[in-house]
Amino acid sequence: MTEQKPPKISWESWIERKIRESMERGEFDNLPGRGEPIPDLARPYDELWWLRKKLRDEDLSIEPPALTLRKEVDDTRARIAAAGSEAEVRRLVAAINERIVYVNSHITFGPPSDLVPLDVEGVVAEWRRTGSTGGEGGSAAGSAG
Repeated sequence: MTEQKPPKISWESWIERKIRESMERGEFDNLPGRGEPIPDLARPYDELWWLRKKLRDEDLSIEPPALTLRKEVDDTRARIAAAGSEAEVRRLVAAINERIVYVNSHITFGPPSDLVPLDVEGVVAEWRRTGSTGGEGGSAAGSAG
């Protein structure tokens, strides 16, 4: 059972004594984060800090899916430009096309997506035309975005 505060002792004195006794017993010695700075201590106060931390820890986003998809398409175009083989280009295009179709058919909030699946043959032709690796590989490769 938890020890109760004795009468005639101030809360502050009793609490300080309990902390000191716990420190002497070594109850604080192996706590996680010991000796490390408190994260985000210098940041301005944000009353939604806990929500942002949870989203970051769970790798979730509150961005509208259509905006996230645009970034994914841009990232995929960069990866296509650096691809080392036609098979890799085709795999990347297939993956982003699957994502585009999914977002277009399942979007429930935010702005609608106006992206259409990429033309696989057009992307491959553009990839070949730009020298197969390291080129920009992107603007005319068959998307409305």
